[in-house]
Amino acid sequence: MNDRKSELAAGLAAVRERIDRACDAAGRGRTSVTLIVVTKTFPAEDVRLLAELGVRDVAENRDQEAAPKAAACADLSLNWHFVGQLQTNKARSVLSYADFVHSVDRPRLVRALSEAAGASGREIGVLLQVGLGDAAGASGTRGGVAPTALPELADAVAGAERLRLAGVMAVAPLSGAYAGRPSEAFERLREISTGLRAEHPGASMVSAGMSADLEEAVTAGATHVRVGSAVLGHRLRLR
Repeated sequence: MNDRKSELAAGLAAVRERIDRACDAAGRGRTSVTLIVVTKTFPAEDVRLLAELGVRDVAENRDQEAAPKAAACADLSLNWHFVGQLQTNKARSVLSYADFVHSVDRPRLVRALSEAAGASGREIGVLLQVGLGDAAGASGTRGGVAPTALPELADAVAGAERLRLAGVMAVAPLSGAYAGRPSEAFERLREISTGLRAEHPGASMVSAGMSADLEEAVTAGATHVRVGSAVLGHRLRLR
């Protein structure tokens, strides 16, 4: 095993152990949480090594980096997740490789993704990004739809061709009522997810938690955690 593969294997083992411990503490089955490795700024070679180590879900947040990386790894059996803020003019490119888009937060983007999915003949899973910047329901500074506007957006996705409403996503806010309180933020996301599933039972994914707060997310019911630096190390600078 080469040095880089050994580094990745050690990072994966540590993160998987954290997830296992969090599941045990929450009384959840260890297979109830899927690890998505966020590979932004790292090369396609790392994605290949991760695949050799058993990773099946990888994420990117910039289309200009993700598209060529996904193309270079097209022979691998991977689920590609797009987790960054998405401009509507990038929808067609993202639809060429993404299996899930986690950051849908406005009707215009729903329309763009549906049109791109129709043109490509693909179906993708869509997660609604919920803004948790304020306990009263504002969308917050890290993007996302306000909780009060989520039902209308969910209906738009459910009614769009070739889009499958898969669930919700959130990032622990840096400001507002939940700043520095990831446990409470993710508990709020759990409440929102429960309400969404009452109307859309298939929307069962809850994407929450990153390297610093995955335990809090698992405790609050996250089904998918998005972890980058804890597996891959310090981010590389993009040129």
